[in-house]
Amino acid sequence: MPYVFQPFSLGSVKLLPSMFQQRFDLNRRYMISLRNENLLQNFYLEAGLWGPRRQSQDCHWGWESPTCQLRGHFLGHWLSGAARTYAATGDAEIKAKADYIVAELARCQQENGGEWVGSIPEKYLDWIAGGKRVWAPHYTLHKTLMGLYEMYALAGNEQALDILIKWAKWFHCWTGQFSREQMDNILDFETGGMLEVWADLYGVTGKQEHLDLLLRYDRPRLFNRLLSGEDVLTNRHANTTIPEIHGAARAWEVTGERRWRDIVEAYWRQAVTERGFYCTGGQTCGEMWTPPYELSARLGDKNQEHCTVYNMMRLAEYLLRWTGDISYADYWERNLYNGILAQQHPQTGMVAYFLPLQGGAVKRWGTPTDDFWCCHGTLVQAHPLHGSNVYYSDDDGLVVCQYIPTVLTWQRAGITVQVTQTADMQLGTTRRPRSLAFDLAIDCTQPATFALKIRLPWWLAGAPLITVNSSPEPAQPVPSSFYCLQRTWHHDRVHVELPRQLTICPLPDQPETVAFMDGPVVLAGLCDAERMLDGDRDLPETMLTPDNEREWDSWHPGYRAIGQERGLRFMPLYEITDEPYTVYFPTRSTPKLG
Repeated sequence: MPYVFQPFSLGSVKLLPSMFQQRFDLNRRYMISLRNENLLQNFYLEAGLWGPRRQSQDCHWGWESPTCQLRGHFLGHWLSGAARTYAATGDAEIKAKADYIVAELARCQQENGGEWVGSIPEKYLDWIAGGKRVWAPHYTLHKTLMGLYEMYALAGNEQALDILIKWAKWFHCWTGQFSREQMDNILDFETGGMLEVWADLYGVTGKQEHLDLLLRYDRPRLFNRLLSGEDVLTNRHANTTIPEIHGAARAWEVTGERRWRDIVEAYWRQAVTERGFYCTGGQTCGEMWTPPYELSARLGDKNQEHCTVYNMMRLAEYLLRWTGDISYADYWERNLYNGILAQQHPQTGMVAYFLPLQGGAVKRWGTPTDDFWCCHGTLVQAHPLHGSNVYYSDDDGLVVCQYIPTVLTWQRAGITVQVTQTADMQLGTTRRPRSLAFDLAIDCTQPATFALKIRLPWWLAGAPLITVNSSPEPAQPVPSSFYCLQRTWHHDRVHVELPRQLTICPLPDQPETVAFMDGPVVLAGLCDAERMLDGDRDLPETMLTPDNEREWDSWHPGYRAIGQERGLRFMPLYEITDEPYTVYFPTRSTPKLG
């Protein structure tokens, strides 16, 4: 199908040294550290290839424990993350590890009779068909299906596709015995991304049996209510529904049937446009969608499940490709800094299941082998993607959507175009720079005419400074817009400075309670309880000022409170590890003089 914004392959974009490269490397080291036999333990167990006498240190625990009904879910995430890492970097070590695991899954499939390759028994699905409670078997199985698909689609592993097609035969036979109403009853249990993986498979094979599976995993009980405009999300488990909407998105791409796209757009309106979100960009409390714009009562210790952040960013990326609407790129950026980065420990690489937003919150970090929450899975999938949403092409040329140090190699009409994006640290300034600055080096093997569109973000605080080969461009301060440079490029240099400032982000239903942001980055106060702050909410600089701003050849991003009864330091939420912190502060306006 035609996209407004065409994505580049993962291998077309290489990360350069930066925080994003560091987080990518942390994730890769964690993935490589996990032993093959432990990743496969529950598949071996189900296939009768794993004996019962094992030492405790030789086992993965938590949700991967052989006694957990979700056992085996993590391996599919791992395969997806490995495929993405290989596709982005050509990493031969992780590719070899992933290929071995796929071969072992093929062995398990053969031991199971040639079709089934699940880490849980088939009877779990029969149980939910009979109304017996089981903890999300479709969700668990989907992860392996997804990992197999991505090993084929991104890592070129044909054996993974063969396993997937054989396993699809089992699902086609099993679902064929049920009426539409019976399937609807079955799908009322959490189905994860089953619809999406069948759409993916149909997109590869074009076979009727795979289209049958796509149609059988339709969710009319949810989708039809969305289309009618009914609020079906308030107090509903968020991550049950988001993957189902991914399925609708992919179904639209492979079938072209408009209903699927309408479902996706209706969901976004309900989940984001008409519901609002926290300053971080995330939503939910206790994994449930909050009522529209009623967020204050749900600040707690279980806000912003990592899975919902990752999956809503995926949904935004679908919509960005389809529409070219900059708001989806703005949404992606906000959640990248204040979700994906904020919920990965910057030293250990471990994940925080939730991002608490109550006063005096503390992040709870997972462990390498004792937890394996669902969010461990989305962690290893998210960090190989840091280069994937930086650039797109459209009918006019190239679009720069994110500011991440990278190198893009692009073939345009037989001409090789290389775009190198680097951060300008503005070290020559007297005080901490009040702009985000970067340089684009554009080098073409021969002159090429195209438009270069640069995202001017929602947080833009003044007229951007844009120069081409040191000549200034007449850019206007229009937040959430694209600035277009149309010219013939050869060996050219573009410099961009995007003014930013300290801003407040109030709770929609309690506007005197605010969070502080520096550009797209949420700031957290280092305190163990909620505190009242005095100052002018229209002038947040009356409450915060830069703190410890310079060390040798780098700028520090911290702030400290001023004019308060007690001192208080602020730092980016994504840098918080084990310190108690507070994001939202009640404020008391002080009288203005004069």
